[in-house]
Amino acid sequence: MDLYFSPLACSMATRVALYEAGAPATYLEVDPKTKVVLKDGSDFRAVNPLGLVPTLRTDDGQVLTENAAILQYVADHLPGANLGTPPGMDRSRLHQWLCFIGTELHKGLFIPMLDRTAPEEMKAHVLKKNLSRLDYLETYLKGRDYLLDHFSVADAYLVTVINWTMATPPVELAKWPAVKAYYERLRARPSVAKAMAEEFELYKAEIARHKAAA
Repeated sequence: MDLYFSPLACSMATRVALYEAGAPATYLEVDPKTKVVLKDGSDFRAVNPLGLVPTLRTDDGQVLTENAAILQYVADHLPGANLGTPPGMDRSRLHQWLCFIGTELHKGLFIPMLDRTAPEEMKAHVLKKNLSRLDYLETYLKGRDYLLDHFSVADAYLVTVINWTMATPPVELAKWPAVKAYYERLRARPSVAKAMAEEFELYKAEIARHKAAA
């Protein structure tokens, strides 16, 4: 399968999941500004008209978009890795957490905070409205190692999103010790550590490329 990604974006969650499963994949980097696939210079929008990562091309050539859908596909496609759950309430809980991370944290809190063009007044409003989501997560994670009873694709997504606090100083993890401990514990997990290290180097190259083109 082919994974279209941008360094340290939410697409890193799928890389973590694939590493966790030991599954082969081709990783195709997309420049987030130009929407060019670096490997061949093609226009990524020919694959996904919205130009958004992650985008997955399956082994049979189907194109799948949206992070939660891709993560669930990987979990179902690689059942031996135990990254998902069987049908039933546990599956619904997995969906619950993927939705919470995607809407309340990813889009609700971090995307506005990472937007360099957003007015400071708007960011202050976002913080006031959405930090309660981290309060909720703090309460839930006390005494837990993972979101479910084992490492799942939801954890791959959550650690990816929490990693963005490195670029959002107003969201200080020290205020949420259980969340911070969870993040530090998962950062040390081999699949996560490998993905973060590789994508951080690619991110530095991306920044240098953009500065050179400015």
